[in-house]
Amino acid sequence: MSGLTIFSDNDATTALWQSRDAEEIKAQLNAQGVRFERWAADRELGAEPDAQTVIDAYQHAIDRLVQEKGYQSWDVISIRPDNPHKAAMRGKFLNEHTHGEDEVRFFVEGAGLFCLHIGDKVYQVLCEKNDLISVPAGTPHWFDMGSEPSFTAIRIFDNPEGWIAQFTGNDIAAGYPTLA
Repeated sequence: MSGLTIFSDNDATTALWQSRDAEEIKAQLNAQGVRFERWAADRELGAEPDAQTVIDAYQHAIDRLVQEKGYQSWDVISIRPDNPHKAAMRGKFLNEHTHGEDEVRFFVEGAGLFCLHIGDKVYQVLCEKNDLISVPAGTPHWFDMGSEPSFTAIRIFDNPEGWIAQFTGNDIAAGYPTLA
């Protein structure tokens, strides 16, 4: 189940606000300019669907977002616990960074933890199956896929080159809870 925990950016030990209610999460994030939605496939995906099957099942929702925001490309990424590069990937994503474009992710299955550093707060968003999050361009954040990652996500870009990060050099992420 999706979740949002809000912390002060100088105290990772005490949650200021917490919820697992999708509508409450959406309201809190939307107030910060972060898009949070729940999507449903328009067909059954079956076991271990390929990337095109995933895209086809969500094309209706992707098209709506593309028409509204002008995004240019999308793809599917799947990370599994047997990925030999999982530790290096996790380490890279756990460093606070920004992007020159929105970071849009839709979780087809599995989970990931987006941590947004907005103002004097840290918003930890546990995204799970059917969750879409769009982190606005320029928002400092980090992502934790856990030590044994298992997720499939659609990535949507307005930059044809895809994921390009500018690391902030801030070590704030090291002080906040991570996924197991």
